[in-house]
Amino acid sequence: MSNPETSGPEMMRAVVVERLGPPDVMELRDVPVPTPGPGEVRIEVEAVGINFADVLAVAGEYLTRTRVPYTPGMEFAGIVESLGEGVPAGGVGGVRVGQRVAALGGSGALAKYAVVRASGIIPVPESLSGPQAAAFPVSYFTAYHGLKTLGRGESGEWVWVQAAAGALGTASIQLARALGMKVAATASTEEKLQIARDLGADVTLLQDDPERVQKLRDAAGGQGIPLILEVVGGSRFQESLDVAAHRGRIIVIGNASREGATLRPFELMKRNLTVTGLWVTSLMGDVEATREAAQALAGLVGSGQVTPQVGPVYPLADSARAFQDLLDRKTTGKVIIEPGR
Repeated sequence: MSNPETSGPEMMRAVVVERLGPPDVMELRDVPVPTPGPGEVRIEVEAVGINFADVLAVAGEYLTRTRVPYTPGMEFAGIVESLGEGVPAGGVGGVRVGQRVAALGGSGALAKYAVVRASGIIPVPESLSGPQAAAFPVSYFTAYHGLKTLGRGESGEWVWVQAAAGALGTASIQLARALGMKVAATASTEEKLQIARDLGADVTLLQDDPERVQKLRDAAGGQGIPLILEVVGGSRFQESLDVAAHRGRIIVIGNASREGATLRPFELMKRNLTVTGLWVTSLMGDVEATREAAQALAGLVGSGQVTPQVGPVYPLADSARAFQDLLDRKTTGKVIIEPGR
């Protein structure tokens, strides 16, 4: 029997990155179980939603500097295991031990336990499974802010959803349809376009269709598309400018191409276009915008109009493969890693 005075800290399995680079820099190691500090909550992780942002963070190419060593994983779902000092327990606005929640943290989710600020917790409907709950926060909040908060989308308007079969793409199609909008979707294969059609996309096109720009403009009656969710970037950004309608709004959410793009301001002047950047991490700090999005999304999930689309599920030991498959565009829906597997 071990002596509690001499035994070391409780340990757990976690993915650790000590140097930045491709997904194969990720290693599975034994690390101490984290202790929640004031205002924090420790969660036993059921499922982790993997985003392109996670891949970029491991590579050192994300919007914020990645400090190593660290454990990746910013979006996850699990069971509240313990509360730090000052976290209200139970009741209205409180957190209950044993409660399933989704959570957003900067990192740390690819492990048995993760610690986040209590303010980063999102209650989820009981109807959602762990993987569905993990697939919810980043994609659906981003889609809502792109379509409504920043995009000012209206019922009856057209929206162009790029990378339509991915986690953000499937969320955007569902939300746009629930908001009464019409959807033009592009993706790399016919199989991915079928996913978009099944979710309600009105027009679908292969992203390499040589006539895609004119076909997208024609979809909206030849006048161009008023709202565009731009996620590809690079040389393809020019296509968003070409497809946009007069007074169109282009919401820049990602840069899947990992290439630079050129924007000449006079091109915006000719058709009175607006280009707006969207980073959900900073928007989560806007209490009013977050509350409005959460209320709207809770209603849509509760009514069944929106269902998180879970893609392939990997065990913790295959985290590097999950990241590489996402990077290689081999996946659809939200890539999920389950630390318990």
